Amino acid sequence: MEALSLYATPVLMIIILLSGIIARLPLYELFVEGAMEGLQMCVKILPYVLGMLVAIAVFRSSGALEALSVVLAPVCRLLNIPAEVLPLAIMRPLSGSGALGITADIIETSGPDSHAGLLASVMQGSTDTTMYILAVYFGAVGIKKYLYAPAVGLTADMISFISAAIICNIFFA
Repeated sequence: MEALSLYATPVLMIIILLSGIIARLPLYELFVEGAMEGLQMCVKILPYVLGMLVAIAVFRSSGALEALSVVLAPVCRLLNIPAEVLPLAIMRPLSGSGALGITADIIETSGPDSHAGLLASVMQGSTDTTMYILAVYFGAVGIKKYLYAPAVGLTADMISFISAAIICNIFFA
């Protein structure tokens, strides 16, 4: 399996190049055109990414993350969710890199085989960055009417967190 993964990308690139040569396509021109479109997309989504990063920084530095963790702590005790995992549940819908940092911190302090470490890992893998997707990708594509998308996405995240807690309690507790 390791050898397969090592050679998969170069083999795929060779297949793509050979297919283009056989089809007599202008490969370099198509590559440059695709790169230009990618760069234009980066420029288009930059304001949305920057706005989201500023909002996340304000949320974390204002103390709102910790305050929300304190408010939700009694509910977490009922579900046997360790208190150190609660900031991850709050941050994950906002920022993938912020949530990854929290997960790394939980694993470093509690250990990878602890209940908190296992639960954080399952939570990290079973949810998505809902608000980031809404801000960046919906903004880049130009979707203006997404009234129900935040509620549906955050509900799915909440169900994923609760399911992760239940599954971890069944299999790892």
